[in-house]
Amino acid sequence: MNKAFVREDSDHDDDELEQPEVQAPAGLRNYITPAGHARIKAELLNLIDVERPEVVRIVSWAASNGDRSENGDYIYGKRRLREIDRRIRFLTKRLDLAEIVDPARQVGLDQVFFGATVTYLRNGASEETVTIVGIDEVDPASGKVSWISPVAKALIKSREGDVVSLRTPAGVDELEVLEVRYPHEA
Repeated sequence: MNKAFVREDSDHDDDELEQPEVQAPAGLRNYITPAGHARIKAELLNLIDVERPEVVRIVSWAASNGDRSENGDYIYGKRRLREIDRRIRFLTKRLDLAEIVDPARQVGLDQVFFGATVTYLRNGASEETVTIVGIDEVDPASGKVSWISPVAKALIKSREGDVVSLRTPAGVDELEVLEVRYPHEA
C-alpha cells in the first residue's frame, strides 16, 4: 500500500479541532456579567475538580490492563482528557480577559447600556425582548445577545421612546424602544 494513504500516528493531538476562540474585536474589552462569570468559573472548577480526575483514574486503570493499542478505555480516555485540557485552557483565557460589569449598579436606568433588558417594537409589527450580555454569555434562544451584535449596537445609548435604525441583509429595520430595565441589586 502506498505510504500516502496510511496514517502513521493513530494517537494524534487533534489540534485542528481546537475550539475556536470567541474574541471581541481588537481594542475592545471582554465585558461579562457577574452571572456569566460565575457560570464560566463553575464550569472550569467542575472540569478541574470532578471530570478530569475521573478521566485520569479511568485512563490509569486502562493503562494498567496491558496492551494499550486496542484498549478502548485507554484510547477514548486519552482523547477525552485532551478535550478537557483544551476546554480548561479556553475557559482560563476567557476568565483572564473578562471584565465584570454589574448591570445592577447601572446609574442611567432609562438608557440602554451593557446588561440592559430591552423590549422593542420591530418595524411597528413584532415586539421583541433582548438582554445585552458579554460574548461568552450569548444565548439567542433565551434572548441574550452580545453587546457587539448589530441589534445591541443599534440599541446602545437609546432611551424609552427612541426609534433607532438597524441595518439587516433584508434592509433597514426600525426599532422603537418600549422598555429598558436592569436587574435589581441583590
